[in-house]
Formats: sequence, C-alpha cells, structure tokens
Amino acid sequence: MWAKLKKIVWEGRCVLIAAPTIATLTIGLRLTGLLQLLEWAAYDQFFSLRKPENVDSRIVIVAINEPDILEAGQWPIPDVMLADLLTKIRQQKPRAIGFDLFRPFPVQPGSKALIDVFKTTPNLIGVEKLVPDASGAVIAPPTVLAEQNQVAAIDFILDGDGKLRRSLISLKPPGSKTRLSLGAKLALMYLNPAIKFEVVDASKQVYKLGKLVLEPFEANDGGYVRSDSGGYQVLLNFRGAPGSFKTVSMTKVLRNEIAADVLRDKIVLIGSTAQSLRDFFITPYSKSVFAIPEPMTGVEIHANLTSQLISGALDGRLMIRVWDEPVEWLWVFGWSWLGAILGWVFRASRWTICVFILAGLGLWLLAFFLFLEGWWVPVVPPFLALAGSAISITGYIAVMEREDRYMMMGLFGRHVTPKIAEAIWQQREQLLKQGQIFGQKMTATVLFTDIKGFTSIAENIDPETLMLWLNEYMNAMAELVLEHEGVIDKYIGDAIMALFGVPVPRNTEAEVAEDALSAVSCALAMAERLIMLNADWKKRGLPTISMRVGIATGTVVAGSLGSIHRQDYTAIGDSVNVAARLESYDKSMGGNSRCRILISEDTYQYIKDQFYAEFLVRVSLKGRKQPIKIYQVPG
Repeated sequence: MWAKLKKIVWEGRCVLIAAPTIATLTIGLRLTGLLQLLEWAAYDQFFSLRKPENVDSRIVIVAINEPDILEAGQWPIPDVMLADLLTKIRQQKPRAIGFDLFRPFPVQPGSKALIDVFKTTPNLIGVEKLVPDASGAVIAPPTVLAEQNQVAAIDFILDGDGKLRRSLISLKPPGSKTRLSLGAKLALMYLNPAIKFEVVDASKQVYKLGKLVLEPFEANDGGYVRSDSGGYQVLLNFRGAPGSFKTVSMTKVLRNEIAADVLRDKIVLIGSTAQSLRDFFITPYSKSVFAIPEPMTGVEIHANLTSQLISGALDGRLMIRVWDEPVEWLWVFGWSWLGAILGWVFRASRWTICVFILAGLGLWLLAFFLFLEGWWVPVVPPFLALAGSAISITGYIAVMEREDRYMMMGLFGRHVTPKIAEAIWQQREQLLKQGQIFGQKMTATVLFTDIKGFTSIAENIDPETLMLWLNEYMNAMAELVLEHEGVIDKYIGDAIMALFGVPVPRNTEAEVAEDALSAVSCALAMAERLIMLNADWKKRGLPTISMRVGIATGTVVAGSLGSIHRQDYTAIGDSVNVAARLESYDKSMGGNSRCRILISEDTYQYIKDQFYAEFLVRVSLKGRKQPIKIYQVPG
C-alpha cells in the first residue's frame, strides 16, 4: 500500500507544484489591481440577476421632474413654492423629511416663508457637500438648518469605472466634527428613540443598530484593491433597479392630488429626477454593453441607504459582507487545487472541456448563492486559478506525453503499424515506467529470417550496389511484417528479427494463437514476395537468393534494453534463441526451396488447423539440452 501511495504521489507531483504556484500568482495578480474591473463586473451581474426586493413602504420620494420645473417656470424652484411643498408634506405628519436640494442662498420670492418652514419643522434635514469636487468647491447648507443641527452630507464615492457601489454613513472633514450622511440621519430619525447605535468593537469601529451589525468598508474588501476607505463607508445593498421606491411628483403634492395619508409616518425624500439637472449616477444596475446606461438619481441612492439601515435594524435584512483576506486566499487556493486535480484526473478524457466548464459554472453559481446570502466573494481570481491550474496541468501532461511519445517512437520508430502504435500509446501508462519500458514477461511468437549464402554474394558485388539491393530486400520483408501486425525488433546484417504479440501483452490462448498464425502467414508471404523479387532482380542482372525462416512461440521478456544514452526495444528468452537456432539449423536442409520455413512444436500446435506442416526431426538445438520437435511449413 505504501508503494502504491508513493506511486500516486510521484505521478501527481505536478499537481502538488502547480496548484499552490498558480494560486500564489493569481493572488499576486489580484493585489496589483488588474482584476478589479472584472471583479466589479461580476459583482454588478449578481445584482442584475438577483430578484428585485419588495418596495419599501416606509419611504416615499417626492420627485422634481421636468414637468414640475416647467410648472414652476424656473430653476432653481422659487422659495415660495418649496415652502408650500414642505407645508403640505408636513401636514401629513411624516417621521422625517430629507430635503435633497442645495439652498445656500435665497431664491425669491418667498424666502421668509421658506425660512419660517425650516425653523418650525424639526424633522426636516437639509444637505451640504463636504468633500471638495475637482475644482475644490463645497456647498454650504441652509443657514437656519445648520444652526439647528438639521443638516446631513450628501457626498458620494465613485469607483474607478465611474460607478457607485458604496455609500457613506458618516465622514469627518478636517478640523470639523463628524457628520452623518443624509441616508443615515434619516434612518436614525425613523428609528429613534427605540433603536440607537451601540458599540460592539470600538477599535474596529463595529456597531450594532437593532438587528443590524455595521462594519466599515476596508480598502481591499471584496473586489477592491487599495481603494479610498475614508469616512465610514458600507457597500450599498440596492433594493433593485431605478424606480424601486414609491414616487410622487412635486406638482401632485402641491395640487393635493395624493391621498391624505400617503406620507404619514413615512420618510419623505425630496429631490430632483429631471434629466436636465443631471443628478444621476451609474450603479450596478446600469447596463451599458448594448444600450445607453440606465442611471439612478441621487435621491434614489439616498433612499437605498436609508432603506438598507432601517430594514437591517428592524427586519434583519442583510448587509453586503466580505471575507477576511486570508479566507479569500484559501478560497483561491481551493479552486486552484480543484483545477489541478481535475486537469490530472480528466487529462485523457473527451469530457475534459465539459468538466472544466461545469467547474467554472459551479464556481459562479456558488458565488451567486453566497451573494444571495449577503456575501461578496471573489469570482475572477478563483476562476483564473481554476483555469490556470487546469491549463498548466494539461500543458505539463502534453509535454510529458510528447516526451513519452518521442521515447516510444525512438524505441519503435517505423517498426510497428499504426494500429499497434495506437495500442501502445493507449496503454503507455502500463508500459512506461520512469521514462522507459520495463521488461514484461509475455507469450509471443518470434520470427528470424536470413539470406542463404549472403557472404558469397557480398564478395561478388560492389558495396554501393550491395547496399541498394539489400535495402530493397529489407524494405519488402519489413513491409510484410507490418502488414501482419508484427513488430520489427532489429536488423542484423542481412537478418531480420520480428516479434508478434508485443509490446502490448496478449493474455488469452486465442490471442497467442492469432500471433502464431500471423507469423506463419508473414513467412509464407515472404516466400511469395521473394519469388517476385528474384524475377525482377534476374531481369536487372542482380543476384537471386534463397532465405531461411525460423519461428518459435513461447515466453519472452520484452522491454527497453541498452544504456542511458541509447535504448532499443527487444525481447529475450528461450523462444528467441529457439527461433534463431531454427533459422540457422542445418543450412543444407531445404534443397532448392527459395524459402525454408521451420517452426517450433509450440508454434505448430497453434497453427496446425490452419496450415499444413511436416514433422522433420526431434533434436537438441545448439546451446539447448532439451530436444524439441521441428516442423517445416512448405514455402
């Protein structure tokens, strides 16, 4: 068992190397920030595919749209109209009013009336812009509301691709006290006095708000890399695409065209939705591949944060959470290991690509399921680790197979048929061990051929002609060996050694008999081909010859033989010696026969029902003590 385990570890060592290496490289690539855009795109896709949530009935948006501006006849809306709007909203007794309009200076007529409304509406929150824009500008809140501490910040943070995915709970301008964002302040007004912030971990700025636990956004959370984490930020868990909140127009409120209680006990957000005012932001719901991006208004984004805090505190709605970096690294390592293992296990399967596609789909579905449960886990790094490990293992196996194939072809070369070559390749794992073919005991049929009187012929013909003539003979005989599914073991001068039944072991009696029949059939075909060759040579004035064939069937050990510098595939054993001795036995035997074929008794037993063979003699061959019966197949 220990030996088997060592074999598995040795053969799978590439997995042990590839998986952690690819995972480490992938994590390093992620830390450069190059994967950030892809990770954001995957995150956006999760929002788009998630089922929209129910409308939060606790929030109503009073929108100032294009018809409202036309009705007012100017922009900014005059103070008198806003004072009237706030008065009518206040009459329905909402819990909080968010005034998402900049009002740093009066817009006559009606400024005194608006100031009076500001002074007498304690649940009204105005807005200011604290973070300077590109030109360094900030926007002050209405003075009256600032004096009454009824002001909140409306600054947004955009990601590198221009999209808005996170929001501020609070921020602290240099030299000033901490300010809450509009969404956070409205949520607290709605929840107070029953629910307030509780400190869970002051050092980590972890707070509890009812059922909701708030943890601040960090620079490398989720798919982010070294992002701006200033202030107290959270990832926005949007309720849905633009238009997910109940909305009424300013004109309808002014004309009393809404129900008398539609705003009662609600959070009312007043803000612009008019295209001309350009208070829009690109969010995960803004698809821009095949169409113009659908933006979300600023007032809707504030509504989303308010809803996120209230529904989390009261209903336990989930925040978007992330894993700690070490856990994310383990996640990447896990998928890297899976890719390497799949690449190793399915390396020779036609289903390899399908398996990897399914693994990638499984990763995506698992990440999406976790997203539905409130977790944003990396998708792109583990996918790259999965694919990278699989590709590296596949590439490694391809290199190893190329080396194995090169070694196989070095051993067998052109000495096997495509059918046998394919069989060898399919069973290479059983045949190859540590870069060579170890010896295997098997039953095979060995065939030796030799030219009668070759020495005399060589003396009477010039070397160049001799070489061409001998190659013609060898090519013809080798072709017949291959046609009969044999393996050419070697050429020895004018002799040929061929094997039938190697290198893939033949285990049944029927298979061994088939090999013996092939060998004898090959010898008879050689006799016929020799007649044709002699006739052609005679016409060309070249020597004509006779040949001897020896065939024996029995146990051999076949494998690689040689030094580390050169190896040949061959077979050794008693049957090889018997076949060689049969070929050279009593060279005077055979008379005028152009091809004498002698076979061993074991071969005879396998072919006797298919070929006629004559018993010649029982004799002890040279180098052997035990006598054998020799049979001759008429050629």
